[in-house]
Amino acid sequence: MNSKALELWVGIFVAAGVAALAMLAFKVGNLSTVEVQDAYTIKGRFDNIGGLKVKAPVTMAGVRIGRVADISFDNSRYQAVVSMSIDGRYQKIPNDTSASILTSGLLGEQYVGLEVGGAEEFLKNGDSLQLTQSALVLEKMIGQFLYSQASKDK
Repeated sequence: MNSKALELWVGIFVAAGVAALAMLAFKVGNLSTVEVQDAYTIKGRFDNIGGLKVKAPVTMAGVRIGRVADISFDNSRYQAVVSMSIDGRYQKIPNDTSASILTSGLLGEQYVGLEVGGAEEFLKNGDSLQLTQSALVLEKMIGQFLYSQASKDK
């Protein structure tokens, strides 16, 4: 009987460990949050999106208001087009709002940050953001720094 009880406790412990690993995977993979409801889509054009991925958060003032729905490439303008699905609860976003690709956390997860504008008209389904700021590319920044240091030495 003692052996059966030990096997039961080991089984419970293993099941709890698997559940904890699954929760950790969902948290790291950003899959634990519910999808947006009554969503509308807006687009932004960026020269460089860095490591931005589909389902990355879209935030305003640090609050997640949507997700990246699609990323495509515009052959005529040579820019990345990012489609963002915004939760229907956030209908009153001014149409002069700007978007930036930002980095959070130690792992460098990228997301789209919106900064509110001051217009009296609001974004509607299918609208495009006019003001966008691309992702900062670390290699470019290091290259610019080294180039400026080398020109300073001359």
